This record gives sequence, structure tokens and C-alpha cells, in this order.
Amino acid sequence: MARILALDYGKKRTGIAVTDPLQIIASALDTVDSNELIGYLKRYFLQETVEKVIIGYPLNFDDSPTDATPLVEKFIGKFQHVFPNLPVEKWDERMTSKMASQSISQMGLKKKDREEKGLIDQVSAVIILQEYLESRS
Repeated sequence: MARILALDYGKKRTGIAVTDPLQIIASALDTVDSNELIGYLKRYFLQETVEKVIIGYPLNFDDSPTDATPLVEKFIGKFQHVFPNLPVEKWDERMTSKMASQSISQMGLKKKDREEKGLIDQVSAVIILQEYLESRS
């Protein structure tokens, strides 16, 4: 089977998570500068078979778009242009950054490590991917 990849796309950084080939476990993969994301994904897709990309989709609690929604929409368009044969699915990312921060604080890491924004982005991507996997079963 092929992997499923999840992105927590942001203006500066993007957290990336990926499943194992059996699509059972979601694991953090990396945090990448968002300007370098397409190049990173091109290299990754040469090494690994990915069947779908899940991207965190920012919405307010009333389901209205956030300030970040147009940024994500623009990236999805670019992604689909570069990778036209790879399906993209939007996934509600409300509260994932807060959940990621809470998870990280419970890990017992030093304060400096807990405040590493790249780690929050990766954990957010894992949460998005884990929620997606759980929704399928």
C-alpha cells in the first residue's frame, strides 16, 4: 500500500506527517519552510509512494474562513498544478495547534524544546492525519 501524507500548511512553515505503508500509524516527518515545500515534496514523492495528501483546512468555529484560508486555498491550487494525479483532501484543522501544544507539554520536554514552533507544526500534522485515519474506520 501507499502512504498518506498530511500537511499543516502555514505562511512560514509547514508541518508534515505521514503514515506507514499499511496506513495504520501517523508519524511526524518534518517541518519545512513553506516556500520550499513543493521542492521537498517532489523529492519525497520520488522516494516514497503516496496515494493521497490531507491538508489542514483552517475554519472559524462558525465554519467561516479564517485569515489563513485563502493562503491554504492558493497552495492547494499550486499543489494540484504540480501534482495533478495526486488527490488532495481538506481536513478541518480547528484546535489542532492547541492540541499539539498540550500534547507537547505532556511529553516532559524542556521549555525551550516545547516552544519550538516547528515541533508544534509537525505534531499538528500528526493530529490531522490521525483524525483522518480514525474517521475511515
